[in-house]
Amino acid sequence: MLLCVTASHKTASFDLLERLSRTPDDVAPTLVGMAPCVQGAVVLATCNRFEAYVEMDEPVTAAGAIGVEAVLEAVESATGVPASELDGAYAVHSGRHVAEHLFSVASGLESVVSGEGEIAGQVRRALKSARKEGTTSPELERLFQRASQAQRKVKNVTALGRAGRSLVRLALELADSRIADWSAQRVLLVGTGAYAAVTLATLRERGAVDISVYSPSGRAEIFAAKHGIRPVAEADYARTAARSSLLITCTSATEPVLGPQHLQAPTGPTAVGCPVAHGSQLVIDLGMPRNVDPAIATVEGVALLDLETIRLHAPLEELQATDAARDVVREAAETFHVVGSRQSVTPAVIALRSHIFSLLDGEIDRARARGDEDGKVEQALRHLAGVLLHTPTTRAHELAASGRADDFTAALETLYGLSPEAPAVAAVDPLDDAASA
Repeated sequence: MLLCVTASHKTASFDLLERLSRTPDDVAPTLVGMAPCVQGAVVLATCNRFEAYVEMDEPVTAAGAIGVEAVLEAVESATGVPASELDGAYAVHSGRHVAEHLFSVASGLESVVSGEGEIAGQVRRALKSARKEGTTSPELERLFQRASQAQRKVKNVTALGRAGRSLVRLALELADSRIADWSAQRVLLVGTGAYAAVTLATLRERGAVDISVYSPSGRAEIFAAKHGIRPVAEADYARTAARSSLLITCTSATEPVLGPQHLQAPTGPTAVGCPVAHGSQLVIDLGMPRNVDPAIATVEGVALLDLETIRLHAPLEELQATDAARDVVREAAETFHVVGSRQSVTPAVIALRSHIFSLLDGEIDRARARGDEDGKVEQALRHLAGVLLHTPTTRAHELAASGRADDFTAALETLYGLSPEAPAVAAVDPLDDAASA
């Protein structure tokens, strides 16, 4: 069975995710080495998520619980993060739900910025790392290869990849009605993630030059140095906010990071620039959940533009992008399950057919020895073999589709003494290589 233990920006703090991601390469080998029932493991670690995908030996009693415990022990051993500290910070997916989750992750549906493309490459690299460490397995290979395929289909047939960028563009287009000269704006960007980089690029396209950045997570200096703007220290945040004419928030914080108290803070000599004119501040909140306390709109002279307002002006295609993408993902996950079910019973079907055709060849040889010169007996025997195999082959696929492939395998062993061989691990997927080229 497949199992996924995931900690992401939805369930864990940034600090915890950062600690988990420091030594991710050691987790999969540790996991495979410590638990005999673990047949394979692939670890996906990014700044916003840490996930362990595991293939368990399904006949093991309580395989799911054993797998989760093994993952937590391996994480503690490899990263030093105690298992007790992970309580409440992770979620578990098992069985057929694993494919839909990974396909959603690879397509950017579970990212902080929905539709971001970087995660697709990170998913491919996670599989390659597992191959290098020798921790992959047949089913994990197929899972990750199909995840890349699903991601490409989402990208090709939906507007998801454009939706995140379009929200920023739409927000600034709506701001155009209030801003006559972008180069004269004193801009404060709050956040340093994917939206922040897109927002900064879009601001510069419109002519903004006076831009500062503040990060609630303390990453302002790194972001500022990379993009050539001014960092704002925590001590100066409120004063800078009060002096800014345009404030744009785009963090993954779960609580508001900007409120009336910031814009009403007294300004001092450390803040850059002169106080803005009365009634000339615009706040754009791109956070989900909200980064800005809605009460800020009650401050005199302050206008608030949030995602709800922005999305009211979004083209229908972009509003529907996420729903369309999830439909693609669900369809791909169902196909993965059906194909997997058929593949799980294929070795047993092959074993049965090989056994029957071996018996058939013996009978044909005997018929020839008795003078079957025109081949009619051989023809009849081959037809009979095909008829006899049709029903058990069809039944095998039906059982597999309903999750009962083991019933067919057990019956085969009981009736004929046949033990199907497990398929070998696929080392290379041409689709995957093409995607990463």
